[in-house]
This record gives sequence, C-alpha cells and structure tokens, in this order.
Amino acid sequence: MIPLAVQVDAGHGGRWTSLRSGGREWLWHRDEPQRAHVIPGDAFVDAGGFEECVPTVRGFPDHGDAWSRAWNVADDAGLAHVVRCPHFELTRSIDVRTGAVVAEYRLTAEPGFRFVWAGHALLDLSEQAFLQLGRNLQARLFPEAGPYLGQAWPDGADWIEENWPAPAGLRLEDLGPADGSAVGAVIYGAGTAATAVVHDGPDRLRMTLQAAGQPVSVALWRNLGGFPRGRPYRSIGVEPMLGRVFDLAQAGEGDCAVTPAAGEVRWRLTVTAYHQKEGADYRGSSGPAA
Repeated sequence: MIPLAVQVDAGHGGRWTSLRSGGREWLWHRDEPQRAHVIPGDAFVDAGGFEECVPTVRGFPDHGDAWSRAWNVADDAGLAHVVRCPHFELTRSIDVRTGAVVAEYRLTAEPGFRFVWAGHALLDLSEQAFLQLGRNLQARLFPEAGPYLGQAWPDGADWIEENWPAPAGLRLEDLGPADGSAVGAVIYGAGTAATAVVHDGPDRLRMTLQAAGQPVSVALWRNLGGFPRGRPYRSIGVEPMLGRVFDLAQAGEGDCAVTPAAGEVRWRLTVTAYHQKEGADYRGSSGPAA
C-alpha cells in the first residue's frame, strides 16, 4: 500500500480537492470558476474533485443539497466537518493515520427520511484504465445509454437491469478513449459492503463502502466525450453509493437509504492506493484485488 493524502475545501461543499499517492494525483479537475460562487439551489457546476452528493444525485436539488453549502468544523482537531441542510445534518470525519483515507459519515434526520448519497469521485485516468468489481453483480443502465445499445429502450422505463460487466452488451469496465458516449450505471449486489478497484497502468485505487442495514452500490459515470452537448470532455466518475438510483424520486423499496427510528445513519468509506507488480493483470479475477 502507498500512503494517501487528502485535501478538502470545507467552505465549498466539503469537496475533496486532492487525493494523492506516491506523487500521483487521482482526482480529475476542470477549470470552472463558477464552482467557487454557487449557492444552494444552483445547477451543478462540474469542476471535478470528489463531491458529496446527498440526498440525491440527479433530480432536485441537482447533485444534492450539500455540495453547494459551506461545511463547518465539528471538532477541536479540525478533522470533522458538518453541513446542515433543510431536512438533515451530515457530519464527516477523515483519518489518514494508517496510510488509507478513512471517511466516517453520520447523517441525522427524522425517522423515515429517504436519501441517496454518492461519493462523486471524478478520477484522472489514462485511456488504458479499467474498473474491477466483484462477481454476480447487477448493473442498472439509465436512458442516456439508449443510443449505444443494440436494442430499443423499453417504453417508459426508468432503467434496464442486466449483469455486470456488460449490461446490454456495453463493456462498462473499460474506461478508455473518447468515443462520443456518456453512460451512467449503478452496480449492486455485494451485500453490506461495495468495493471498486480502478486499475491504471501500474497503479490502482481501491474504494470500499460499508453501511449496515442500508443498500450499497457503486455508481459509474463513464463520460467518454459525450457530455455536455456542444462542449464535451472526457471524465470518469467511480462513485461509492448508498442507494441504487441516481434520482431519489425514482427510488422504490430498497433503492435508497432510510433513516431508522434512532434518527441516524452511519457509513464508512475506505480508500487505499497500491502499485502493481509489472505485468500483473487482474481482469477476469474472482473479485476486487486486495
């Protein structure tokens, strides 16, 4: 394992602005001066980094209600921050003492509060990068994938669901060169933990999300130069998620996190970085590399 270092911008949504290991910056960035001036209710401004998206990703508020608000220091050591939104409060503490980045989250709200959370990590990856998940997983594709499928999109469907890693024939684990496509997917089925490993040359980044009693998944935003219209760029989002949909309004039973009677939900995200042995290739293995 190569020690990771993280930097956050509490004043601008608690955004992770840097995630470095062994001289490599893992987070992708885009020059977007409007990011510093957003206010709650604004449309999402895509500047890269790692955004905290809650209580939804798509829908309203766009990318949630936390990314556009200032977070405040919540402890004397300055390692925990809190954001207060109209219907919930989210506290996050980050520890890097072991060389891993361990982020602990606690959301408090009225019992029965429904939400989706995504660690919206946009990664700086080469065209040879690929994503490794576990076995026996399901992938939900959303309507923007329709033009790239070898089949018609079902009338009125919010999503289609098939097996990972090639739902409807799309090899989504390949995070390759720009081809004009942009596809979002949510991959789930790993029980109480979800792990994603991104391989890029000799480097790999592993993210593991744990949340007892809540649905966990990995969201993928594979934008290979298909978004936005008119001025597209390549950006890859590998996003640990609570929930199984991007838009909270589309969530059915089991598709989102729900605050229990105690009024709080806790989860943990652990991020580690490694350097692979020369020539190693983990494609086709039985699960995410350790």
